[in-house]
Amino acid sequence: MGLEDEKKKGETSGETSEKEIGLSRKNSASSLSPTEDDEDDEHKKLELGPMIALREQLEKDKDDESLRRWKEQLIGVVDLEDVGETPDPVVKILDLTVRSPDREEMVLTIPEDGLPNPKGPWFTVKEGSKYTLVFNFRVTNNIVSGLRYNNTVWKTGVKVDSTKAMLGTFSPQAEPYQHVMPEETTPSGIFARGTYSARTKFIDDDNKCYLDLNYTFDIRKNWQ
Repeated sequence: MGLEDEKKKGETSGETSEKEIGLSRKNSASSLSPTEDDEDDEHKKLELGPMIALREQLEKDKDDESLRRWKEQLIGVVDLEDVGETPDPVVKILDLTVRSPDREEMVLTIPEDGLPNPKGPWFTVKEGSKYTLVFNFRVTNNIVSGLRYNNTVWKTGVKVDSTKAMLGTFSPQAEPYQHVMPEETTPSGIFARGTYSARTKFIDDDNKCYLDLNYTFDIRKNWQ
């Protein structure tokens, strides 16, 4: 979700809004104008070596105690049971939890087909309520670099919110990871109530998408 309180009627600002509903920020002239270094960087291509399976990297020099410890400092202790023979990481988003002090936690399991509830809203939240989103996910096979969360929300076809958050880099492990988003507050008022559509994506630095989820949710007077 990621909605902010609607701006009060009559409030004006000279800043450029970063979101349709959200905080605003001013950009300096220097941040808007490209520099020579920026233009040079666009023409430079970063040449990377071939990707190597994590299992192969871990088994290299495994008898060298100093190298083993150095690798553990970089990626942590990795269980080889969670590491495959291919270099591609595998990320599975297990569930989304909505936490609010006004009610019990809502744990929403991610369906295998990517369709949470094709016949209606996936969940309902109360207007003007504080909430926190929590993601549980598991990483196997290889390190995933720069995993991030993108979420876009529309109401009646108009985009009202866009959120992007960097989750981080994660190594394979048996236990799921958990990421807690900052607390937010749902908008309130007659114009805030209704049905919203949303699209949630989890992608990494290589723009590999691990989840592309489309769903709807409602904002009502009361929790349901």
